[in-house]
Amino acid sequence: MKKVLIYSVLLVVGLVFSQLVPGMLGEGYETFAHVIKVLTMWALAFIMIHVGYEFDIDKTRLREYGWDYVVAATAAAFPWIFCAVYFVLVLMPEGAWQTWAAWKDSLLAGRFAAPTSAGILFSMLAAAGLATTWVFKKTRILAIFDDLDTVLLMIPLKMMIVGMKWQLGAIIVLMALMVYFAWKYLHVWRIPITWKWVLFYAALIAGASEVIYFFSKLVDEVVPIHIEVLLPAFVLGCMIAKQGSGLAKDESAHHDPHHDDVLETPGEKKVATMISAVFMVLVGLSMPALIGLGGANETVMAADAASAKSYVVGAEPVVQEASTMGWGMIAVHVLIVTVISNLGKMYPAFCYRREAHWKERLAVAVAMFPRGEVGAGVLIISLSYGIGGPVITIAMFSLALNLLLTGVFILAVQSLIRSAAKEKAEQVVQGTVPAAS
Repeated sequence: MKKVLIYSVLLVVGLVFSQLVPGMLGEGYETFAHVIKVLTMWALAFIMIHVGYEFDIDKTRLREYGWDYVVAATAAAFPWIFCAVYFVLVLMPEGAWQTWAAWKDSLLAGRFAAPTSAGILFSMLAAAGLATTWVFKKTRILAIFDDLDTVLLMIPLKMMIVGMKWQLGAIIVLMALMVYFAWKYLHVWRIPITWKWVLFYAALIAGASEVIYFFSKLVDEVVPIHIEVLLPAFVLGCMIAKQGSGLAKDESAHHDPHHDDVLETPGEKKVATMISAVFMVLVGLSMPALIGLGGANETVMAADAASAKSYVVGAEPVVQEASTMGWGMIAVHVLIVTVISNLGKMYPAFCYRREAHWKERLAVAVAMFPRGEVGAGVLIISLSYGIGGPVITIAMFSLALNLLLTGVFILAVQSLIRSAAKEKAEQVVQGTVPAAS
């Protein structure tokens, strides 16, 4: 409970400073935004390597994982579709729904609502002491598939904006290779897993992502190759071997201290907690200036363009003119978009009826609510392609609201799990069998 509250406060602190720094730095904000982006990638890579290390796949249950992907993709599709339709029918001028341009922009911007923030989610659930629960294990799979689906779908969405480009095909090939390596070499690579090494691996992954992006930009500034660190970091974690993997017949004769549940030692836990805490602040700082997106301040609007440029250097970022929409009406739209985007995430609650209590299934759905760095990245890409105005303003505020509510979501998950466990215990005492367990 205490750690969840601390993480929530750190998210808010980062978010507050993300609104103050652009005005303070002015033209220097472009450099600041780029540094924050790289540090966020580094911290996220560290977290995802640990997630991959703890991840196990039973290769005899492929059908089950296929169903998990369907659930995750559906849980990502509903919020996206709900928000895109709302943007076109409510926020755009009358009759805009009849034009392809309106749908194209809305489909790209609306994708912000699809991805669950894996880094925030895993850190928060672990902080709440839920790492050993069915809810955590199922949510971990769904969140990873959710983000993978988002990255994959961003490719055709970008194609709608810039056309067919070989770089987008290259990204698909690279992602397919990474998934293959995770499957083929699951927990067989014996390399150190202590925090200093993981920080080094994470730095290599974040650095490689930036180098690939930089050199591909020299070839084509409009569509550079940008590999998100989430997937390669997770794949590396999956490939790192654990003790008991069966590689050595005599574990006593081939003892490797690096694989002796090293992540459970006090020192490792302390460092992991500190990096997760820093990550929370960085995610908050990664948010573009909300006021600038609303068009209220020219200095901050320029900072928004610089922030977009630090992520995607292509066509010059265009921030549309200020909307005449009042802040009261914006607040109403933000609440509606937040509600419908989270309602779309409720799909997992109707699945897995043979596996878990209905409250546990509901807990999985609520656990998928947190949005963060991936959703912000989608909006920054949208901004860099010239999509702006009230659509991006409201989407960004909605994303910020979800960030602020992350702690509340995790506490709700914790409460649902405890309630489900209590009901199961009572049913055991009474000698009844749960309808879904």
